[in-house]
Amino acid sequence: MSQYDEGHTVAGWTGTGIATVGSAVLGAGTCMVSAALIVGGLGILAASVLVTWALHLSGWGKPSGPRPRGQWPMGVRDLTVRDGHADCWGCRLAGRGRRSADVVAVVGEPAVVGEPAVAGEPAAAEAGSLGR
Repeated sequence: MSQYDEGHTVAGWTGTGIATVGSAVLGAGTCMVSAALIVGGLGILAASVLVTWALHLSGWGKPSGPRPRGQWPMGVRDLTVRDGHADCWGCRLAGRGRRSADVVAVVGEPAVVGEPAVAGEPAAAEAGSLGR
């Protein structure tokens, strides 16, 4: 088994199964010229995306990249999903994953571009981490 084993997750297989059914219904609707089947197939395809996303966010999908051997089997739940996976669009859409830098609002005089916001800590203020 590959160290990456991308797609070998409960979320991946469930989404693929639902999308296969949706594609079959959509194809049947196209061949039979049935608007009801076409709309039904499109609805099933949309449901496959939402079900896969929900399963991924609940820990049944895994981040990409190498994982320890204990994480290789398909039925292992990912417990780090609450923090979000790095570079994962699904996690970012849910408000997880890569966070932007904290914005610090200083009450009083406006900061001038190029000058540190806190006079006593020029290096920390320039780096954007006010001594945290």
